[in-house]
Amino acid sequence: MAREQPRFEGGGRSREIVEPRASASLLLLRGGDDALEVLLVQRTPKARFMGGFWVFPGGAVDPADHAGTDDEGAHRAAAVRELAEETAVEGVDPAALVVYSRWVTPEGAAIRFDTRFFLAHAPEGAEPRVDGEECVDVGWFAPRAALDAYDRGDLPLVFPTLKHFEAIAAFGSATALVEDSRDRIVEPVRPQVIGDRIVLPGEPGYVD
Repeated sequence: MAREQPRFEGGGRSREIVEPRASASLLLLRGGDDALEVLLVQRTPKARFMGGFWVFPGGAVDPADHAGTDDEGAHRAAAVRELAEETAVEGVDPAALVVYSRWVTPEGAAIRFDTRFFLAHAPEGAEPRVDGEECVDVGWFAPRAALDAYDRGDLPLVFPTLKHFEAIAAFGSATALVEDSRDRIVEPVRPQVIGDRIVLPGEPGYVD
């Protein structure tokens, strides 16, 4: 049976095309050679955008992230900064991040992001915690366990988070995922919305 896809969550609709804001998100991994778990935070239900959903730590690229670096460096800096702000995990080297994917929020959304997703091993002894305001919970999830929880209705996930878990579920360890992704060719993924359904390139209804 096909997995039920999340409904479109874009902070509302806009009649005009909103320019996507540069952002970065980090899949923080633990398990080394033996297992694979990914860190998620739960956004406060009060948030206008993705309220109550479990997501990878991340956020918009700030002007300060560009200091002394290029565009990719700014995204790397933003990913590490957002991880520290949202989970209190520090000590991740921006230069050590592995680029995994790039997703652009569909046109028609009132809030849009052009997000680069990175992979990184968690620092030894990392103990994530949240502030209880922007993020209200945090946890480590094995990809298949996260997908099972989503299917049961126990783990609200937005479309990109779900698709990332589907993509990495076959990997048996954090090490294997990172090593396999080092030479990955990353092209922007641009989902489209048909009604309340999100479609990807190659799927029925997608307009090239």
